[in-house]
Amino acid sequence: MVKTEENGDAAGGNLEPEQYRKMFIGGLTSSTTDETLKEFYSKWGTLVDCVVMRDPATKRSRGFGFVSFSKQSEVDAAMANRPHIIDGKTVDPKRAVPREQSQRSEANISSKRLYVSGVREEHTEDMFKEHFGKYGNILKCEIIADKNTGKPRGFAFITFDDYDAVDKCVLIKSHMINNYRCDVKKALSKEEMAKERERMDRGARSRGPPMGRGGGGWGPAGDRGGYGGQPWGAGPGGPGGYGAGGGGQWGPSGAGWGQGGGQGGWGTGGQGAAQSWGGSGGQSGGGGWGGRGY
Repeated sequence: MVKTEENGDAAGGNLEPEQYRKMFIGGLTSSTTDETLKEFYSKWGTLVDCVVMRDPATKRSRGFGFVSFSKQSEVDAAMANRPHIIDGKTVDPKRAVPREQSQRSEANISSKRLYVSGVREEHTEDMFKEHFGKYGNILKCEIIADKNTGKPRGFAFITFDDYDAVDKCVLIKSHMINNYRCDVKKALSKEEMAKERERMDRGARSRGPPMGRGGGGWGPAGDRGGYGGQPWGAGPGGPGGYGAGGGGQWGPSGAGWGQGGGQGGWGTGGQGAAQSWGGSGGQSGGGGWGGRGY
C-alpha cells in the first residue's frame, strides 16, 4: 500500500470528502503492484492513498485496487482520459461508492441514464439540463407527464453520453433544483433489475464466512470495510468476478463484472464492519489512517 502524507491528509488537511476523491480500479493483472498504480494515476494529480487489494492468506492480488486523490477534480481528469491501460491490460476504473449506496441493486450496473424523483410543476426540462449539465454531456432530458392532464408525474429521466456522469450524480443523491429537492439514482430496465436481484440472491446464498482481519474503514471485509459489495471472487463458481474470494465492502458505482462462472460485480451485500475512516477494525483495533483498518 502506497500512501502520501505530505499533502496534509494524515494531519486532517482541508481535503474534500473522500467519497468524491476515491476510485475503484478493476480488472488488474496479477502482476500489478501498488507502485504501478501510483505511477500510472499520479499523472492526473496528487495521490494520498494507493493500494492493490490482496488475499490476506495467500497475498495474491484480488484483481482490483483503489486510489485516492487529493481533489475531486483529479478524479475527473483521470476519468476523462479513459481508457486506462496498466501492465498491458485495459482496466475498469470507476468512482467508488459508500457502503450505504452500494447496498442498492443498481449499484453494480453502469448506466448512462439517470432517474430523477421529486419533480414538480415548477420544474422545466431546461432547469434540469442546466443543473445536470454540470456533470456531463446530456443527450436527452425528459420530464414524464400525465397523458390526460399534462402535469408532471413526479419523475424525469436524463440520458448522458457516458456512465461516469451518472456515477457523479448519484454520489450526491439529493439535488436542489429551483429550490426543491430532487433525488437521483441510476435508471435501469426491468430486465437489468431482474438480473441484478437474481445475482444478489445467488451471492447471498453462496457467501461463506467473512475473510480478512476485521472491519476497517474502507474495503473488502476486513481490508477496508465500509465501501462495498461482494467480492471479486476467484475461479469457477466463485461469487464474484476478480480476485480470490472473501467477503467484500468496497465497490464501484457500477461494475457488473464476472468471470469463470462467477456472479460478477461489486457493490452489494458486503460482510465487513465499520463504514468510515477511523472506525474500529484492523488487527490492532484502530481504523482509519492511524490503525489502517485493514
